[in-house]
Amino acid sequence: MIIKRKMALATSALLTVGTLTLAGCGSQEGGANAAATPALPKVRIFEVAAKPVSLYTQLPGRTSPYLIAEVRPQVNGIIKARQFQEGGDVKAGTSLYQIDASTYQAEYASAKAMLEKAEANRTSAKIRNDRFQELAKLNAVSQQERDDAFAALKQAEADVASAKAAVQSAQINLSYTKVTAPISGRIGRSSITPGALVQQGQANAMATIQQLDPIYVDLTQSTSELLQLKRDLESGVLKSAGKDAAKVTLKLEDGSSYAQEGKLQFSDVTVDQNTGTVTLRAVFPNPKLQLLPGMYVRASLEEGVRENGILVPQKGIMRDATGAPSAFVIGQNNKVEKRSVETARAIGDQWLIAEGLQAGDRLIVEGIQKVRAGQEVEVLSDSENK
Repeated sequence: MIIKRKMALATSALLTVGTLTLAGCGSQEGGANAAATPALPKVRIFEVAAKPVSLYTQLPGRTSPYLIAEVRPQVNGIIKARQFQEGGDVKAGTSLYQIDASTYQAEYASAKAMLEKAEANRTSAKIRNDRFQELAKLNAVSQQERDDAFAALKQAEADVASAKAAVQSAQINLSYTKVTAPISGRIGRSSITPGALVQQGQANAMATIQQLDPIYVDLTQSTSELLQLKRDLESGVLKSAGKDAAKVTLKLEDGSSYAQEGKLQFSDVTVDQNTGTVTLRAVFPNPKLQLLPGMYVRASLEEGVRENGILVPQKGIMRDATGAPSAFVIGQNNKVEKRSVETARAIGDQWLIAEGLQAGDRLIVEGIQKVRAGQEVEVLSDSENK
């Protein structure tokens, strides 16, 4: 009986061990199956689209006067009076200085007297010539006498013409004693004072007048940028903004925007050998005289329109150790593809793509760090479209 009981207990123990072993195996298989199906990485995308993109170039520049005139004397003399307020606005023709005119007044009076004398001589010569012409018809005077009378008349007429020219010259010199403004604008400081001697053609200007409304802005652009722009326009990559659409906006030295919009006037045809740049000139209205000559500004110039431009968020573009850009896009079956791209320029917080992406691509912009090429991902519903 004892032997049978021991055999029953052993059999029961074996059955218990087998049951535990099977249970353990089932638990391990279930854990393996659970580990074989991990959750898919979640990403957000940007749906790439093509649209017209206006391209702008940022260029440095300086302001310069629209017109500038240096006031210099046309005759010699002593300054009797200055007739303007330094730093004020003057109109063209306004009297600025008065030079002592007494000498020139006397020269003018003398020239007029010489003219009257020449006119009197001409009258006498004309009467004598007319008389001799009549007498010659009656053979009362010789042919020589008639010719001499005619020549005397012509000499008298020439003297009158010379005297008239002398009067005109004296009158011009007299008018030059009043120094007037050649243009309208703002006049600077005076370099002379009453009592000073001035001379015709002197090197130092008496004052300088600058017209500031409108005002020029001279910009500089590198020849490499200019050549690339021409190539893009010729190939059709860029559509010209048109002559009337070449508008320019300004930012001032303190970072503020200038309220008035200007227009591009011309591009210089000469390249600066020292800097490799060309000069572009724009003209701006300046009614409040906010822009002064010599100010440093930054201009934004519309250079053209890329008809099928592709703009994508900058956070969707990666760069490797060499700086080469690339991007992750989602292909078929929500699997990740890595693309090499080429960026043309940054526009705000976006990249303008030259190559590598096209309309309809789904660009990963969030969750890039969690994915790799060939991996299947889960796309979140709130995709980003800017």
